[in-house]
Amino acid sequence: MTIERPALSLLLAGSVGVIGGALMFQYVGGLAPCELCLLERWPYYVAIPLALAVRFGVRRRALAMAGIALIALIFLASSALAFYHFGVEQHWFAGPTACASPASTARTLEELRQQLLQQQPVRCDVPQWSLMGISLAGWNLVASLGLAGLSLAALRGAALGRAA
Repeated sequence: MTIERPALSLLLAGSVGVIGGALMFQYVGGLAPCELCLLERWPYYVAIPLALAVRFGVRRRALAMAGIALIALIFLASSALAFYHFGVEQHWFAGPTACASPASTARTLEELRQQLLQQQPVRCDVPQWSLMGISLAGWNLVASLGLAGLSLAALRGAALGRAA
């Protein structure tokens, strides 16, 4: 498991860094997450304990490779979710109706009141923050793709190490 341990440490550090950053933006920076932002955190919540378990608890190469493969799948799914959210922000895709609602179709004040009460306070289709023109959803896409690539490279390296 010479190749897997450094890769798992990097996967773990990257995952903790992304979640730590998201929580800092939320609790220190005051950026309330939208429905999709909260959903995008779940792959990291799953990957962190899995990477910990594989890094520190697994001794058999086959189990380590299976764990890394599962982490790769998690980050590929995370990439797809981040791409969807980024696409919602760019108006390429329709977002969840609860957080990316179109203009009001209310005909009465009471209908408008009901629509406003049902709408999420943070919209998924409007980025709250960006760096170099890329929103947090876009940066999550970059991070997820990077972690998926690292996982796949570690898996390939482990497979080649096994064959050698």
